[in-house]
Amino acid sequence: MTGLDTAFHAAGAAAWGGVAYGALTPHMSPEAQAKAENLCPGARTVLIAAFPYYAGDRPGNLSLYARGEDYHRVLLRRLEPVCAALRLAYPAHRFLPGADNSPLPEREAARLAGVGIAGRHGLLILPPYGSWVFLGSILTTARLPLSKRPAAPRCEDCGRCRAACPTGALNGDGFAAERCLSHLTQKKGMLAPEEDQLLALHPCVWGCDSCQRACPHNAGCRLSPLPEFREDLVCRLEAGDLEGLTNRTFRERWGTRAFAWRGPAVLRRNLALQNPQVYSEDA
Repeated sequence: MTGLDTAFHAAGAAAWGGVAYGALTPHMSPEAQAKAENLCPGARTVLIAAFPYYAGDRPGNLSLYARGEDYHRVLLRRLEPVCAALRLAYPAHRFLPGADNSPLPEREAARLAGVGIAGRHGLLILPPYGSWVFLGSILTTARLPLSKRPAAPRCEDCGRCRAACPTGALNGDGFAAERCLSHLTQKKGMLAPEEDQLLALHPCVWGCDSCQRACPHNAGCRLSPLPEFREDLVCRLEAGDLEGLTNRTFRERWGTRAFAWRGPAVLRRNLALQNPQVYSEDA
């Protein structure tokens, strides 16, 4: 569809595709299907687009994905003109943009649509941007005429991401989210002693890029052309960046960043674990 090619290109997507919603339901839990049906009753098609975010691997203690503007905000903003154009072309139908917080299995949608390779680390690989891409979706009631493309293959499973994972979250049985350091950095409340120890040794206070840095598809990958992910980067948080901030003032200062959604307490805890000599829970 030439019109959609133009619209997604103008939105900043490096690639896009589409898949029938029914092809995704076998990969969705009953709860996810119910949520999707509630959001968009009678859904027929899912459009999926990849937006590169790699801005170089500079030193810091924040995962590379969290250094620019919050990708949820960016993708929803960039997808809205595509939805607006589709609403004009199909006025009787709904077009609902989503970015990671939707019930759709976005990586599987992208793979089935032929957009990119499903990596063993649970992320989509899109040469020449590697796995440094965010996925945005559009769920619609329209049955769109999509180009027929074969599903992309899964990665060759070279084992490098599995070997690089510090906690063994990637194993022969799949992905153990409860052991993933990115998950642990975002987990609220008190942690188990072994989780405290893992975070104390971790170089990031938010997220983890170990598996992506090890992936051969990410060697020499191209930088993102999107200014939201290339400019005004926050690579490191220190104790002083959070000092004296209430939940409200924290949101005012950092609310446009992906690392802010859990609030300041989680970040303070992680900083305290990694820097006990200069930071305490009472700081």
